[in-house]
Amino acid sequence: MYPALDHRIFHLISEIAAEHNVRCYVVGGYVRDILLDRPSKDIDILVVGSGIELARSVAKHSGKMGRVTVFRNFGTAMLRYDELEIEFVGARKESYSPDSRKPVVENGTLQDDLNRRDFTINALTVSLNRENFGELLDPFKGVSDLRKKVIRTVLDPDATYADDPLRMMRAIRFAAQLDFTIEMKSLRAITKNRQRIDIVSKERVTDELNKIMLTPKPSKGFGYLDRTGLLFFVLPELTRLKGVDIKDSVRHKDNFWHTLQVLDNISGKSDNIWLRWAALLHDIAKPVTKKYLPGHGWTFHSHEYVGAKMVPDIFRRMHLPLGKSMRYVQKLVKLHLRPIALVEEEVTDSAVRRLLFEAGEDIDDLMMLCEADITSKNDAKVRQYLANFRNVRKKLKEIEEKDAIRNFQPPVSGDVIMQTFNLRPCREVGIIKNAIKEAILEGTIANSYKEAYDYMIKKAVELGLNVVNDKRFS
Repeated sequence: MYPALDHRIFHLISEIAAEHNVRCYVVGGYVRDILLDRPSKDIDILVVGSGIELARSVAKHSGKMGRVTVFRNFGTAMLRYDELEIEFVGARKESYSPDSRKPVVENGTLQDDLNRRDFTINALTVSLNRENFGELLDPFKGVSDLRKKVIRTVLDPDATYADDPLRMMRAIRFAAQLDFTIEMKSLRAITKNRQRIDIVSKERVTDELNKIMLTPKPSKGFGYLDRTGLLFFVLPELTRLKGVDIKDSVRHKDNFWHTLQVLDNISGKSDNIWLRWAALLHDIAKPVTKKYLPGHGWTFHSHEYVGAKMVPDIFRRMHLPLGKSMRYVQKLVKLHLRPIALVEEEVTDSAVRRLLFEAGEDIDDLMMLCEADITSKNDAKVRQYLANFRNVRKKLKEIEEKDAIRNFQPPVSGDVIMQTFNLRPCREVGIIKNAIKEAILEGTIANSYKEAYDYMIKKAVELGLNVVNDKRFS
């Protein structure tokens, strides 16, 4: 491990720890990631003594005193040094009560602290002490588990997950991030303790879920969530997608595994977490809209609209942001069938204008979602759909360049309508404004002030209105 500790900060910490007569170690994720040859800038320093005092002394000697943040309630301090974030914490031991994941904490030894770690691969430790600087300490055979690509708890998994149920989500997250497997005792313990996830705050659960969604292949994590039964307590709507119904020898696809395939497909194209949420929720309303029509088969009519209405409640319950991000997901869920409809029909200019208008700046993400939604095992069918989507993209570009429809506002505003006909806000203003928008989207008139104004006059005459102030050249 010594070459990985060449950075000046490790030697500085070692020297100052010796002056303070305390023992200190690099522990956890940084050591694990170095052994896995993964980049890491987050360093945890374990001090058998006061982590805060050592952090302040290191900061003082390094000239980075202003970059220390102390979290006294947790007994930790964060030092930002160059590109690194270094957290200092004193060794401790913990005990839990059955109704809380918040432990009773007291000072402890190095072994006490390692015993409270979650997984063997996160209990790997490197000494920063002078007499054995750089020596790797591996009391729980974490290196062996790294080689085997196994997630295994430091102590008894049943007690580990019962004490702190968030560790169940962390086990699955690490398995997904590192492409490891969870050993069987842990899987059984997670299944047994799955309901205890309810004592963990929604914010912490959702944070782990987002990390699973941001892995290269999220279906692996969701597969574990499903297998252990955790998914029902985390996102029950997703579990309702599972299964295949058969009637009159007609079946539909398993929408749960289809959804995970779409999520994986998106993950290969974009790191946008909200696009991944749209992929996860795009078919979320299929269970409540599913019907069997004799002679036609299984239908899910309007599942995109019902699903869009479900998004705010899911976001609210999961403590996800309810502003722009939620509206983005809602929009993509609602529109995800529109480009597919264009593929199945002749691509008309009017249909493309309407799609551009409704999707706005998110049109490219919507097209990406639609392409990810192709999960057929029929290669010829997939090639045909992708070719059709390329045609749709071409048409979108042509219409946008010609008509500037994306995020457009009708050239004639409501204020101009009211001033022209001396109106207050009323039904007629809305009728005229909507008629102008529809005429532009249908291609009846161009997206220009002159043509929109002339069309306004025409609609006003039909409504019996007279021009009072001519705004033709405003």
